[in-house]
Amino acid sequence: MSESPYRLAVVVASTREGRFGPTVAKWLAEQTAQRDDIDVDVIDLAYHPLPVNLSSEPGPQDSAALATVTPRLAEADAFIVITPEYNHSYPASVKNLIDWHYTQWQAKPVAFISYGGLSGGLRAVEHLRPVFAELHAVTIRETVSFHSPWGKLDESGRHLDEEAGTSAAGAAKAMLDQLGWWAKSLREARAARPYGK
Repeated sequence: MSESPYRLAVVVASTREGRFGPTVAKWLAEQTAQRDDIDVDVIDLAYHPLPVNLSSEPGPQDSAALATVTPRLAEADAFIVITPEYNHSYPASVKNLIDWHYTQWQAKPVAFISYGGLSGGLRAVEHLRPVFAELHAVTIRETVSFHSPWGKLDESGRHLDEEAGTSAAGAAKAMLDQLGWWAKSLREARAARPYGK
């Protein structure tokens, strides 16, 4: 089981007009394409808007919106959240996604790719870590952060600065290596002993 590819759900968090998240997602796709241990499913929240009003019994329209996302989170063995930093934190869209779900996150690893100004979005990541801890998820230490990346990546997600691109690719490899270890180990553990809080 540990040798089969793990299922990775990549969450593109930003829904803002003119967003940079899809460019980062394309960059990540280049990194994951070089590996044979990952099956990637991209969940772009701009194309999967979830209801704003949380409910334990969502109506038909809300249930239909959730049905486009919830099974994909449940099937995932691991997650990467691609997040910008808005006002020193993460976007409401990703908090809404998190809050609509619970068991789908449990005993699974979560990694982060962030982007923003001078901080590279790292404050958003530090705010997300305790949120995922509350949901019994394991956050990965290694991250990738893009500091003021606008104009530094082309539309296909390729880094225009070869040296910076090599550095970012190295950070991605370290993150994906760590994420893969946790994804496969926790998948085996969940199969042997179903997780209970």
